Amino acid sequence: MTLYIDPPTWPGHGHLWSHLVSDVSFEELHAFAAAIGCPPRAFERDHYDVPEARYADAVRAGAREVGSGAIFQLAWSSG
Repeated sequence: MTLYIDPPTWPGHGHLWSHLVSDVSFEELHAFAAAIGCPPRAFERDHYDVPEARYADAVRAGAREVGSGAIFQLAWSSG
């Protein structure tokens, strides 16, 4: 099980956002996102949009920090 998250640098709706992806399955991704408090509406096609305020929670829970370019490579390879 590996979840990946990029830095919260994506602006939107007055916040900065990260992207959270799994290299295993959407099941794993949904379970992890729920465990850190991300609502289902934060899921967008192949990733979760995670607000900056939840970034540290994701890392503490085991998400691996990677750059934004790596996130998009992972999302494309798993989707």
